[in-house]
Amino acid sequence: MSSQKKKNFQIEAFKHRVVVDPKYAERTWKILEHAIHEIYNHNASGLSFEELYRNAYNIVLHKFGEKLYSGLVSTLTSHLKEIAVSIEASQGALFLEELDRKWSEHNKALQMIRDILMYMDRTFIPSTHKTPVHELGLNLWRDNVVHTIKIQTRLKDRLLELVQKERDGEIIDRGLMRNVIKMLMDLGSSVYQEEFEKPFLVVSANFYRGESQLFIENCDCGDYLKIAEKRLNEEIERVSHYLDAKSEVKITNVVEKEMIESQMIRLVHMENSGLVNMLVDDKYNDLGRMYHLFRRVPNGLSLVRDVMTSHIRETGKQLVTDPERVKDPVDFVQRLLDEKDKHDKIINLSFNNDKMFQNALNSSFEYFINLNTRSPEFISLFVDDKLRKGLKGVSEEDVETLLDKVMTLFRYLQEKDVFEKYYKQHLAKRLLFNKSVSEDAERSLILKLKTECGYQFTSKLEGMFTDMKTSDDTMQGFYSAMGPELGDGPTLAVHVLTTGSWPTQLTTACNLPPEILTVCDKFKTYYLGTHNGRRLTWQTNMGSADIKATFAGGQKHELNVSTYQMCVLMLFNNADELSYTEIEQATEIPTLDLKRCLQSLACAKGKNVLRKEPMSKDIDEHDTFFFNDKFASKFYKVKIGTIVAQKESEPEKQETRQKVEEDRKPQIEAAIVRIMKARRVLDHNNMVAEVTKQLQSRFLPNPVVIKKRIESLIEREFLERDKDDRKLYRYLA
Repeated sequence: MSSQKKKNFQIEAFKHRVVVDPKYAERTWKILEHAIHEIYNHNASGLSFEELYRNAYNIVLHKFGEKLYSGLVSTLTSHLKEIAVSIEASQGALFLEELDRKWSEHNKALQMIRDILMYMDRTFIPSTHKTPVHELGLNLWRDNVVHTIKIQTRLKDRLLELVQKERDGEIIDRGLMRNVIKMLMDLGSSVYQEEFEKPFLVVSANFYRGESQLFIENCDCGDYLKIAEKRLNEEIERVSHYLDAKSEVKITNVVEKEMIESQMIRLVHMENSGLVNMLVDDKYNDLGRMYHLFRRVPNGLSLVRDVMTSHIRETGKQLVTDPERVKDPVDFVQRLLDEKDKHDKIINLSFNNDKMFQNALNSSFEYFINLNTRSPEFISLFVDDKLRKGLKGVSEEDVETLLDKVMTLFRYLQEKDVFEKYYKQHLAKRLLFNKSVSEDAERSLILKLKTECGYQFTSKLEGMFTDMKTSDDTMQGFYSAMGPELGDGPTLAVHVLTTGSWPTQLTTACNLPPEILTVCDKFKTYYLGTHNGRRLTWQTNMGSADIKATFAGGQKHELNVSTYQMCVLMLFNNADELSYTEIEQATEIPTLDLKRCLQSLACAKGKNVLRKEPMSKDIDEHDTFFFNDKFASKFYKVKIGTIVAQKESEPEKQETRQKVEEDRKPQIEAAIVRIMKARRVLDHNNMVAEVTKQLQSRFLPNPVVIKKRIESLIEREFLERDKDDRKLYRYLA
């Protein structure tokens, strides 16, 4: 079997040629051409689509595809030319309706023709790279209908006319507009753009340019913005109803450019209604409208921010430099807080909490708060006022809110160490005189300061609270140990203060009355006996006393006075009349304090337990003082406050400033040494920049002071100058 040869099978072609009837192609095309005519004449119901499909199939199969395709083109062209004549003949408003109707009919016809010629579409057309039937139908409609001279211009004018009518408030047939515009889009994006979009944008620009000129002359800023917003929304709505979605960006750009960008400088600065007036009058809606419109154009928000910044800075500058405002520190700070609240609300409600505007507000406040060198002192006085009496009956949440607002102002201060100095003084008085309305509020503020500036900033403030607690324990121990020895003498309450933590002043101790001095000496003996290596210095300027006094008719009162006032009043136990000089010599109270003390005892209405001659508001060194036997009050307990300048006098201010400058020196030196340890070698300019960067959270060091501290460190051989470059410093280990 293996020896047998394999037989190869082969299929051979027919020996004779298959001859096609020469008239076959012509005859078949006539059938198809007749069908196309019937379809366009709305007589398609009598056609057999199956038979027509088979004819089209056979004609392509027999290589007559080219004849079929060229016949289709000429037949469609002929019909479309007839349609164009029909559309041209339509009058007025019927023009678009006729165009839309004929377009709809053409699409239906095209669908049927494509179904009949499906085989040609799938085989002949791809192989010969010709245009598919449906696309061919669109192209022929474009060339024979839309692009005819009579229809092309008329179509464009009619569409733009209807848009203008709608802008003028008339009702138009949006459905018809949508159909016609969609026809242009279906014919290709280039047709839509050339035949409608480009002229539409040009006409729109001219329209809005004219409208903006008209309204800018006749409207205020708020009304103009409302019109611009309305027009913008109308165009966006128009796009959604009958234009290409891609046209939205283009038409809104036109409105933005002509109605907003071209007029924005004039709008912002418009007299009596521009941005500044909106800010002053809290016009949240108008400001919000301006924000949302101006953010759409280049540099729009930057312009709003710059004008707002300029206004806030000018307003703030007037506030902090007005001599009348500066007279009342509490009102001064309250006005700052009111300004901050006002602009915070605007940024929140109108400017979408935009960071750019928040930063502008912060930089403006930082600018003008630091124009007044007394701002740190005034903010501390404001806190002092609130923590003494201003927070009575206020809820815990409101207290926290107020403290947070104060902290915001504190952050703007460049001289935070000056605030600390004053805050320490005011806190000391609140604690020593038991004037604070809420220890929780006190501790809350210290915690906020600690979070903001670190432990070092508040360690001494926390130490003050510790001393108050320790002092209570000390007094209990004193009375337990020394009670029997004290007898019926005055009751003493001592606060033992750590020198480093409290703002103690080097004051000359006044001469205490003998009764008080005895008890004080006993306390001193007890305290030094229980604590080794300590030294006590009496701070008589910081004390208070309750003394019982008897007036005419046996009327008795308990007077709450300062230690200085007590020393003065006790002198009148042994004399009815004393001159200013005699009081000064007997008590040795510093002149300024003595004058304040006598002023409160003799000049304060309803509190004048002394009287003076001659009678006047001020104390003179030639005045004489008498015990006021006729003093009367409806209260048994009478508090006689010292006439204290709420803010510091000029000499006191200079003294505080000097102390602050002295405290800054070691901080600057420490920063220089830290930097040089890390860098080893550094030039002068970079040194100043680094020191400023390290210390700016507490204060802004003066470059001149930095230079002096560098000189001091060179003298003490912490640093040396480079031998070749005098501006270069080297660290000496």
